[in-house]
Amino acid sequence: MNNLPGLNFQLGEDIDALRDAVREFAQGQIAPRAAQIDRDDQFPMDCWRKMGELGVLGITVSEQYGGANMGYLAHMVAMEEISRASASVGLSYGAHSNLCVNQINRNGTPEQKQKYLPKLISGEHVGALAMSEPGAGSDVISMKLTAEDKGGYYLLNGNKMWITNGPDADTLVVYAKSEPELGARGVTAFLIEKGMRGFGIAQKLDKLGMRGSHTGELVFHNVEVPAENILGGLNNGAKVLMSGLDYERAVLTGGPLGIMQSVMDNVVPYIHDRKQFGQSIGEFQLIQGKVADMYTVLQA
Repeated sequence: MNNLPGLNFQLGEDIDALRDAVREFAQGQIAPRAAQIDRDDQFPMDCWRKMGELGVLGITVSEQYGGANMGYLAHMVAMEEISRASASVGLSYGAHSNLCVNQINRNGTPEQKQKYLPKLISGEHVGALAMSEPGAGSDVISMKLTAEDKGGYYLLNGNKMWITNGPDADTLVVYAKSEPELGARGVTAFLIEKGMRGFGIAQKLDKLGMRGSHTGELVFHNVEVPAENILGGLNNGAKVLMSGLDYERAVLTGGPLGIMQSVMDNVVPYIHDRKQFGQSIGEFQLIQGKVADMYTVLQA
């Protein structure tokens, strides 16, 4: 792997040490398998336990539940270095550690945190978040999945689409309309577990890229969810969802940054090794200009 000199953003010794540790793990354990992971369209479950041992699956969670309690900057750095080794693993990591684990950590009751977070953070379980539907993407509040109050439990019916980690997830944060007539004020977040009767995977989608990160359609047919599995309060789903978006967007930007860095890792050696007209193509001004533009955008 080529390490280019770059700007020192003075992130601190702890963050620098984290970056070094995650980079060493990712380049040693993930990068050599990255192409095969995508070719086989296979989620690398064995990596999940190793990432749990590394301490990155609950990086924003307190030590009480097995987390690292390092914050969002650390989370972004881990996301970047994992994505640098494999965009697929990075995508699944982001969905697990931020969209699921961090939402439970931010909005869960102490009982919910104790029940779900330790296994998600250790890598024993995989997490996901489900909000999109075939007819509700950017306009997520138009979702059709319903949650009918049955007194002590809710009956969920409908489906979710394009759910990252959906086919592999053990624990999912799922948004449903608990009172559809209230619109955005009638959405509730629920904690759903693999194995709940009536809950299943309709299909695993065949994707063009990031194939090692499984994406699927979820179906809910009379799924009984205990009222104690409500996350963040009844009809507070829109608040739970929207309040997490800023954190999610910030952390997930680490993915494209890692991919850009991986491109540079491959481009720089290539322009030195590739020769035309008796010299390395990196000596040509046109190539130098293109690489300089790439490097500037990455460092910005």
